[in-house]
Amino acid sequence: MEHMKFAYGPMKNRHLEDFAAKRHIGSDGERLYHSLTNFEPYEEKLFAEHDVKRGLRNADGSGVVAGLTRICDVHGYKKVDGVAVPDEGRLTYRGYDVKDLVRNAQAEDRFGYEEVAYLLITGFLPTKGELYDFRQRIADFRFLDREYVYEFPMPTRSSSIMNVLQRAVLMLYAFDANPDTTDPEHEIDVAASLIARLPRMAAIAHVARLAEMEGRDAHVPSPVPSYSVAETVLQVLRGGDDFTRDEAMMLDVMLMLHAEHGGGNNSTFACRVLSSSATDAYSAYAAAIGSLKGPRHGGANAKVTAMQKDIMTHVARWDNDDELACYLEKIARKKAFDETGLIYGMGHAVYTLSDPRAQICKRYAAHLAAVKDLEPEYNLIASIERLAPEIIANVRGTKKPICANIDMYTGLVYHMLGVPQDLYTPLFAVSRMAGWAAHRMEELYGVNRIIRPAYVTVMDNKPYVPIAERSEA
Repeated sequence: MEHMKFAYGPMKNRHLEDFAAKRHIGSDGERLYHSLTNFEPYEEKLFAEHDVKRGLRNADGSGVVAGLTRICDVHGYKKVDGVAVPDEGRLTYRGYDVKDLVRNAQAEDRFGYEEVAYLLITGFLPTKGELYDFRQRIADFRFLDREYVYEFPMPTRSSSIMNVLQRAVLMLYAFDANPDTTDPEHEIDVAASLIARLPRMAAIAHVARLAEMEGRDAHVPSPVPSYSVAETVLQVLRGGDDFTRDEAMMLDVMLMLHAEHGGGNNSTFACRVLSSSATDAYSAYAAAIGSLKGPRHGGANAKVTAMQKDIMTHVARWDNDDELACYLEKIARKKAFDETGLIYGMGHAVYTLSDPRAQICKRYAAHLAAVKDLEPEYNLIASIERLAPEIIANVRGTKKPICANIDMYTGLVYHMLGVPQDLYTPLFAVSRMAGWAAHRMEELYGVNRIIRPAYVTVMDNKPYVPIAERSEA
């Protein structure tokens, strides 16, 4: 098969919807908008009065128990006499420590993401034969239907590649002979097909968008059956095999670390909620991608990168703790960067003393920074991690331990691998596909009950007023 070629002329001025211009057509829209802009937040005492777990969180910040799982354990604290006590972070996939999974794959000089995906979906570490067969299945799914390839770029142009991925996944529904089937064989095939296709979809979307902006043709190389998921991403981005094995192995580590993080994280829970309704796999995975896109979830990695660039611009001497701490305090006091008071990359919903993914990522980032001659950038980020906890504690007046999360180092790693920023979150989705698949199947076959929590109603009943009697407020 020849290289796929997407032809684009110069970027044309699209007739984008201008919502703001249409808000002033009439004066009767005032209440329509002001009812939201003047929305009064619920008082904390209301949540306490009705014993509502806001954000499905307990008062100590720990998550409300919503289900059982045999897939993953995200450990960040211990419960002692009902109180959450900080503890070193630990992440296990199907009972195996993620550190062991990464360490052994690297020690044997082989790609580990496919092994992790097989483990998450089946619950077993594959034999050599099983892993070879699984990789072959993934390779077979990488070749997209010609009609799909023809339709993919044009209707999925967007400023967000995450939006592209959502629509690309939903579009696959139309190319599936039995899209609503939820039997195990079909679920495995859909999962394997998306593990195979999402990496190319994301990379192709970036390459095609870049070509469109520059008014040139986009050339995408045909998939190489023997390539790993990590190699597949780099192949499309580089337009061929212009990447080293070390670079591909580093990206493979990132994929392993992002593959799964428990049933309670927002995107996985979204996938489980949809799956509990017995809807099709494509709808459930598209919903998970939509959740991951949010800046409070997977989209946070872009915020970390933007903050680090801002710090690099405003701090003259990166190796001077006093200068760096001074600027970090300005950020924490809402006087710098985006004025939210957040030092992005610090803190986590579960981890307290340490994030094991961040520790692994940091170690590999240090190695790659030395190779790429980017040690000053690495040292600056390490200093942010070291100084930020005390600054945050002083500004907020809290003694709660705060550790760096994996997003602190992912941007630097992706930058060193030549991955463009608009692919940071999409690569998160590429990685997490394995975890989403595992949780969808556990929900379908292990739970088999629709998720339907309750909301407490806090409003008064009102008598109906005929339209002629309503005042023009």
